Amino acid sequence: MGLWRGVKIIRTGKTALNDIYVRSEIDTATLKSAKLIIGFNLKNHSAVASKIKVTAEIENIKIEKEFEVAANNSIEGTFTPTEFKQLILNDARLWWTNGIGNPELYSLSISSSVDDVITDHKTIRFGIRTIEQFINKDGHKGFKVNGKKVLIKGAGWVDDLTLADTDEKVKVQVEYVRHMNLNTIRLEGFWGNSEKLFDYADENGILVMLGWSCHWEWQTYCGRPETDFMSIYPNEYKLHTQSFADQVMWLRNHPSVFTWVLGSDKLPPTELEAMLNNTIGKIDPTRPILASCKYYDADDVFNNTSKISGPTGVKMRGPYDYVTPNYWYVDTHYGGAYGFNTETGPGPQVPPIESIERMLPVDSLWPPTNSAWNFHCGRNEFHTLKKFLNDFNNRYGESSDVRDFAKMCQISNYEAIRPMYEAFESNKYSSTGVIQWMLNSAWPEMYWQLYDWYLMPTGAFYGTRNACRPLNISYNYGTKSVYVSSDLIEPHKDLKVKVKVFNLDSKLIYSQSLNIDISANTSKEVLSLSELKNLSTTYFVDLRLYKKDSSLIASNFYWLSTQEDKLDFKNSLWFTTPNSHYANLKGLRSLDKVSVESNSQFSLAGDKQIVSVSLKNNSSKIAFFIELALKGDKTGKTILPVFWDDNYISLLPGESRTISAWVYNKDLEGQKPIFEIDGINLDK
Repeated sequence: MGLWRGVKIIRTGKTALNDIYVRSEIDTATLKSAKLIIGFNLKNHSAVASKIKVTAEIENIKIEKEFEVAANNSIEGTFTPTEFKQLILNDARLWWTNGIGNPELYSLSISSSVDDVITDHKTIRFGIRTIEQFINKDGHKGFKVNGKKVLIKGAGWVDDLTLADTDEKVKVQVEYVRHMNLNTIRLEGFWGNSEKLFDYADENGILVMLGWSCHWEWQTYCGRPETDFMSIYPNEYKLHTQSFADQVMWLRNHPSVFTWVLGSDKLPPTELEAMLNNTIGKIDPTRPILASCKYYDADDVFNNTSKISGPTGVKMRGPYDYVTPNYWYVDTHYGGAYGFNTETGPGPQVPPIESIERMLPVDSLWPPTNSAWNFHCGRNEFHTLKKFLNDFNNRYGESSDVRDFAKMCQISNYEAIRPMYEAFESNKYSSTGVIQWMLNSAWPEMYWQLYDWYLMPTGAFYGTRNACRPLNISYNYGTKSVYVSSDLIEPHKDLKVKVKVFNLDSKLIYSQSLNIDISANTSKEVLSLSELKNLSTTYFVDLRLYKKDSSLIASNFYWLSTQEDKLDFKNSLWFTTPNSHYANLKGLRSLDKVSVESNSQFSLAGDKQIVSVSLKNNSSKIAFFIELALKGDKTGKTILPVFWDDNYISLLPGESRTISAWVYNKDLEGQKPIFEIDGINLDK
């Protein structure tokens, strides 16, 4: 493969500073004070022993120390808070994950000098935070940031197929992750053709989980026979360990990196795991090491219990293909909302029509079973949309053309992904984390993407955003109840919950309001809807959460059926669980037409173009699943990337809402932005 990251030639004077790091210890009881330790390798390139002064500066802190280094030799040097009291910060700004607090960053300027002549200088950015792991009462592993439990809500990253990602494309994708209210990216491998991915994760409060990749694929790609452990042989252990250590040295100053993963699907051999643990523990004792992302296989045959570190405490038991929304709540054996599911998801996420038309030849746009569609699916069990199409047609009814299919797929995408995240949130901390497989795509495709290769958000993008709000209200498909959840580290009092239930004809059949308090970092059931009467086959549930001053915190709108989804767990496979019965949502295709009034106002704010859209449903019927778009006046194509406050929204009878979005000015490419609106039952 050859070189695939940049190569730097570094010039220094007689001495050089290398392998610089900053470690922090936090008083997690007060979240105020912190102790810093600065470490480095100091190299003397000269032919004589030298007294070298090292100077370190962090904002208004400046410390110096002299080291004597023999000729052509190097030493490991440190600045500790025991020796330098300035490294005890009494009002430290902590780095927090997205949704909890600000990802505060500091800068270390460090230089070496001989006889007052600077011989080397480097600047290192770092964050002050601690990472710990915990084991819940059921033996499942979770993680803490700054002493607080954090529910891992993430998705799997992949680089561009040809490693052609620009820094700008990486930047906006991390901004997408933050916008979806996610807090984690998982890398199956050490991705990124530069360090920028980790820089942007630091800046946006996004945790990064990284380590070696899936090992069962090595035989296919490299011709190396598969083994019970990694396909790495004893004569390669030293090389493998050094390679991993190099990555740790490279990335250890990034506060976003929260764990080192030794293997995805398999454990390292015992001897290799011992070597890795020993080496990583010496160069970075601040992060937990995860031996593997899998514990048991879905069939309970494969068991990742290490002789050194014991059970991994995490799971990778699917699904990877489509499952109905209730799966995440009712499954207690496979991928459902318990423990930390490091790799899972509801399978295909067909993009909007604009991307499909860019991806496929005109004569191959329909039907979605032809070879062109299959070419943009996955491999093996995922080489077609067969499973998804069967379930989609049973639940939503068949589409007659590609435009209708693409539009209805966004409804399905939204409905499938939202309960996955909501279920793990509602069950915390019996559930400790979930990673959607995947976040993005290496090329234009139909599977596993919250936004596509063109940066077009799918319905799953906004389903995720609304599922993962740090203070949220949601519907539990398992118990038919309403939950309020909080990721925040402070309790909230005097919140107001409003629940409305409508039949398919928009007739209000149930309404309830109640005041609640919620403790910090928890979830609670607040209302049961299991005894509702006189429901139409397809019906709607509207949930809203307000502050004491009546300002809206979160809202979620659900389309449900009295004809319930029933999962056939006896016939589960490693990648999916089939249904024996399906919800009937076909009524969504025959909703009464409605008129929605819209007005848009554009403004400039720095490097961004902002639009504020006022919407009003003038009818007595629900306006369902409205899509908002910003398009260029010349091309008629969506301006990407785009960041809507909300999208694919539904308006109650007579309801008004104002929604904003922004795009980067440069992405307009000289065009004027035009606002467009579409919907399932809009009367255009």
